[in-house]
Amino acid sequence: MAENKTYIQSYCTIQNNEIILNGASVFKTEPTSFADFSKQAYRNFEVNYPKFFKMDSLSKLAFLGAELLLKSETESGIDNNTALLLANKSSSLDTDVKYQESISDKENYYPSPAVFVYTLPNICLGEISIRHQLKSENSFFIFDAFNPEFMTSYANTLLHTNKAETVLCGWVEFFNEEYKAFLCLIGKEENQEYQNETIETLYNK
Repeated sequence: MAENKTYIQSYCTIQNNEIILNGASVFKTEPTSFADFSKQAYRNFEVNYPKFFKMDSLSKLAFLGAELLLKSETESGIDNNTALLLANKSSSLDTDVKYQESISDKENYYPSPAVFVYTLPNICLGEISIRHQLKSENSFFIFDAFNPEFMTSYANTLLHTNKAETVLCGWVEFFNEEYKAFLCLIGKEENQEYQNETIETLYNK
């Protein structure tokens, strides 16, 4: 039935030192570390959120994608009822490994709070929620690979049970400098631009 349809509103992909927003490259650097790339992106988009520099790489990756997709909603001042639905494969393993290394050397034992404070994937959700003043539902799942069928089904349920007006869903994976973020904003408002697209086709572009 028509009332049960959902539509892709916008999407963002971050990988290989490049950010693509709705199919167009909006930021790109020469090959560099993710730390450097994320810092350049933060400054390029004139983000004003000092806590960004204290985040781990996974949180920065999710934060940047959400910033581009949700910025207009935040600036409008409208109560933004957007649910968050993210997933990855490694959980927070990249940060966990760094923390383990910091406590393994008995002679240089220093478990830095800057590392272990951000060891849970839900920190991504928390930072995005704080930044965009979201009070809606949020979940972070662990899958072997991106699961578009699950994401689509879950998003549709949230939208059609009126638990959210829009859903920001996608894949945010970071491990050993290998990273990819694919975030997609889904809603009930018809969008002609992506009528023939699905989360899966956009993810694989």
